[in-house]
Amino acid sequence: MSSQGHAVLAKNRKTVAARGEAAGGPRRAPEARAGSRLLGEARRSRMLDWLREEGSARVSVLASAFGVSEVTVRQDLEKLEADGHVTREHGGAFLKSVPDQVRAMALQHQEHRDAKQRIGRVAAGLVGDGETIIIDSGSTTTEVAANLFGRRDMTIITNALNIALMLGAEPGFDVHMTGGHFKAPTLSLSGDESVRYFSDIFASKLFLATAGVALDTGLTYPSFADLQLKKAMIKAAAHVYLVADSSKINRASFTRLDNLDVIDSFITDDGISDKDAKAFEKVGIEVLIAPPVSGRRKA
Repeated sequence: MSSQGHAVLAKNRKTVAARGEAAGGPRRAPEARAGSRLLGEARRSRMLDWLREEGSARVSVLASAFGVSEVTVRQDLEKLEADGHVTREHGGAFLKSVPDQVRAMALQHQEHRDAKQRIGRVAAGLVGDGETIIIDSGSTTTEVAANLFGRRDMTIITNALNIALMLGAEPGFDVHMTGGHFKAPTLSLSGDESVRYFSDIFASKLFLATAGVALDTGLTYPSFADLQLKKAMIKAAAHVYLVADSSKINRASFTRLDNLDVIDSFITDDGISDKDAKAFEKVGIEVLIAPPVSGRRKA
């Protein structure tokens, strides 16, 4: 498994140079632009999502992000601690489950497992021998990786430690990891070094994760940390596949990555409504639906 990020150089990136250009700094999703407008329970839910993404957070950072006072944040963290989700420490808090989770190499989000497995099979079926692909960190993208066995002459670029360990010893796979700092809840690497890694990379496909996808809010995530990394991944790929189960549709998380025009194809499960599928297709996104085992869509 290689750890250097210069195996695949983009000699000519005209076809992807315009993709994923930032129109400004990170933006909160409309319903989360002013944390002070969120009621206590909704705000605590968003804080818990943040901690499930980052592992820990400072009180001052949460206060700034959610637009509330540090006193309010401390009260929210006290409630989350009483509910058994976090452990408070001086100046912040960390997710209680992180140490055991990392030792077990387990991801936080394991709900909708069947749908994610079916999405992973459909996504992996789009990958041929000899390709260079990027796989984002996440529970659904992990299912994509789990269905790649048997391919030959593959180059896999990922920021996910669990995916690298899964595929790294597989004959025929050349696995590259980004640099950066370790994010325990997502078992991934992030930060400026990870972003720089993709500056000279070209891949045929990217399999991208998300916390929420909607026509009005675009792609949204629980925190700011990985936004620039995901933009760099998008820019480095010729074709971007969003992989997300149908529970993520019409859902907005805390902060917005971009509009949906950075996505070429959306792979989801049969829980998507016909109305939503047509709406995504109307804006130019190919919708690929992973059927149930029976091969029939749910009514």
